Amino acid sequence: MKKKLKEICSKIHRGKTPKYIDSSDVLVFAQKCNLQTGGIDLNKCLCLDTKNIQKWKKEDYLFREDILINSTGIGTLGRVGYFDTFSEKPVVPDTHVTVVRVSDSNVYSKWVYYCLKNKQDFLISKGHGSTKQQELATSEIEKIEIPCPDLLFQKRSVKFLDEIQSAIDNKKQQLALLDEAVKSEFVEMFGNKNFPIQKWDSIFITKTGKLDSNAMVEGGQYPFFTCAKEVFSIDNYAFDQEALLLAGNNAAGKYDVKYYKGKFNAYQRTYVLSLREDWSYRLFQFQLEDKLLYLKEQSKGINTKFLTLKILQELEFIIPPKELQLKFETFVQQIDKSKFVVKQQITDLQELLDSKMQEYFA
Repeated sequence: MKKKLKEICSKIHRGKTPKYIDSSDVLVFAQKCNLQTGGIDLNKCLCLDTKNIQKWKKEDYLFREDILINSTGIGTLGRVGYFDTFSEKPVVPDTHVTVVRVSDSNVYSKWVYYCLKNKQDFLISKGHGSTKQQELATSEIEKIEIPCPDLLFQKRSVKFLDEIQSAIDNKKQQLALLDEAVKSEFVEMFGNKNFPIQKWDSIFITKTGKLDSNAMVEGGQYPFFTCAKEVFSIDNYAFDQEALLLAGNNAAGKYDVKYYKGKFNAYQRTYVLSLREDWSYRLFQFQLEDKLLYLKEQSKGINTKFLTLKILQELEFIIPPKELQLKFETFVQQIDKSKFVVKQQITDLQELLDSKMQEYFA
């Protein structure tokens, strides 16, 4: 048996438009609090100016087990979160988030959460408006049909899905710890030591990718290298070498550095960096990663941020002895092997989660 969402909920509503201040006793849940990687993060909440707190009635505050759907934007539309995190302060939703509150005693709220999470592509498809600002109407959410099997089956199924999700989260934490291990090793080997320093041009041979009007991606945007795009397809501008790829063009001002060995392609404002000497690519990759926040601050442009060679050429890098570079390179290679195994485990677990959700909610 299936029921429409509006039949099993006491509330399906958008939040209000807030005014923010630096500190207050009420938090605002916005789109960015629904994480792209899954889950929610209340540390990303901003503080509400309580002068307009009267906009939110008590029933408009977030309750435990509320489901939160991002209902505005490109790239964030359709993300689904579950409010089961303890907060010392009350939390209200802003106007870009739809709150779904299940009231039917025969329907488990987290069952509905997983069902909506499984329908994320469908939610995105129901967005309307301009290409720059999509909106997901509450009326579209209300019409979504939820399978309603026996309550005990719902709870058992959710328990199994939770166990898989917990395993995924633990593996992601392992990845974070491996990354921290590299940072700690770098500081241990190279921190607070008087190594020579050189600037960009004395270290790198710099090439740039090309813009190909025939190579389009979703949304009509020209492709370029970012952490989300690692597939290159412009055959007539391929590199076959060892190099670092530095993304230098991103609308959000976010950049990434990747190490590649072999054949690859590069797009406009992707810098292809070859070392001038027989030094460790991993050492300079790490130093570049450590400078990404600075590069973001220095990047040019309004709607689209980009790096220029002039910005890059002012960067300074330490040049430790080659034997230390080799030692660091070996350490990073071992960490990379461990990360590869963990990433494959995450992939396998995610496939299991997706298949079980498809089985339960198709």
